[in-house]
Amino acid sequence: MIRFIARRLLLVVPVLAGLVVLLFLWVRALPGDPARALLGQRATPAGIEAVNELYGFDEPLLVQFGIYVRQVLTGDLGSSGYTGEPVVASFVSRFPATVELTLAALVFAVGLGIPLGYLAARRAGSWLDGLTVGGSLLGVVVPVFFLAYLLKLVFAQWLGWLPTDGRQDVRIDATHVTDFYVLDGLLTREWDAALDALVHLVLPGLALGTIPLAIVVRITRASVLEVLGEDFVRTAESKGLAASVVRRRHVLRNALLPVVTTIGLQTGLLLSGAVLTESVFAINGIGSYLFTAISQLDYAVLQGYILFIALVYALVNLTVDVLYGVIDPRVRVS
Repeated sequence: MIRFIARRLLLVVPVLAGLVVLLFLWVRALPGDPARALLGQRATPAGIEAVNELYGFDEPLLVQFGIYVRQVLTGDLGSSGYTGEPVVASFVSRFPATVELTLAALVFAVGLGIPLGYLAARRAGSWLDGLTVGGSLLGVVVPVFFLAYLLKLVFAQWLGWLPTDGRQDVRIDATHVTDFYVLDGLLTREWDAALDALVHLVLPGLALGTIPLAIVVRITRASVLEVLGEDFVRTAESKGLAASVVRRRHVLRNALLPVVTTIGLQTGLLLSGAVLTESVFAINGIGSYLFTAISQLDYAVLQGYILFIALVYALVNLTVDVLYGVIDPRVRVS
């Protein structure tokens, strides 16, 4: 297993290296002065001169590339052209909010999607199957922002059951150790703070998890239907094995491979920032930060965001590969 993980890690290196080259060329291809583009509204003659010296924009291209690679390896992705805040510090401070929202959406999507997809496949052609397939189609076509506003209107404003926005009630004097609000409440034994943070995740988690839920349901259903028609399943049933054993060892284990891939892709997508959901529920995460950067043409933040998300996708893809090896040991020799 260690050799398998090491091989997958080596495959990540050329991908990230190629992305670094593309980002380097992208900044240099910006219209006008790259330093002025990176500084944005903070561009002054002194600032432009400082950025030129920092990034070596007045040096030969190869020297500039060497400086850029050194800065990337040391975690120096520059500063925002509008707030002046270091890009890495901005991502680190906002990423916990996005992670919590992503986990809430995945718990909803995976926890409900896999059982529903499996039951729909086992009862193909029944009313449950039709309802599940129809519901999954509805979940895909309904826009996230519309569903978010609808959930907020009904459950927060009309019924008053859940909070409207934010990550935690501002009236709670909570201790933040890791900036993961639910985890912080558990670590400090501030149970009211943990519960309040968890309640704040319900509506945005439902809104964000609807599309992944629909996709997981459909992939699970299709995969289980395919496995149910395989010869080894019929052989296991003909041998008189218990239905629970056949489901667990033969059907689910083999059907989970494409489902794991789907979950991995959805995880990377959610971690890259849910712009609409975070904006509707006023969650200060990666998505809302990206929206501001795009609207202000903050190139330093956009450049750092692309690198950051590439690293996230690489780690998620590695996790998926490892899970593949756990579910199907034959994958480890490939």
